[in-house]
Amino acid sequence: MSIRSRNKIQAGFSMSGMTDIVFLLLIFFMITSTLIAPNALKLLLPQSTHQAMANPITTVSITRNFEYFVETTPVDISDLERVLRDRLAGETEPTISLHVDRSVPMEQVVSVMNIAKDNRYRLILATSAR
Repeated sequence: MSIRSRNKIQAGFSMSGMTDIVFLLLIFFMITSTLIAPNALKLLLPQSTHQAMANPITTVSITRNFEYFVETTPVDISDLERVLRDRLAGETEPTISLHVDRSVPMEQVVSVMNIAKDNRYRLILATSAR
């Protein structure tokens, strides 16, 4: 009398579990990459070896043509203080990241620094890593 096993071993390999993991990773990276808001302005930032660890609430950018932007919205220098007050109202520790093209004269940078000092905003000067 021959006893046969009812469990048969299959030599095939199922890829369904692997494809599920790949699709989940793809969805994860697509979602996290859209959460990063890159600065859309093309600026040549000065170089530095030190980086600040503060998390700015908003950014102010000055282009080589002396155009001012709060994030990506163009702003006149006379309206900059009012726009920043509206943007940073109610923040416990208002922090601004200042992105300035390296060809911009220092007077333009100091005007934004004075606005930040008068309103007691923390100011971080953005630089590119060496």
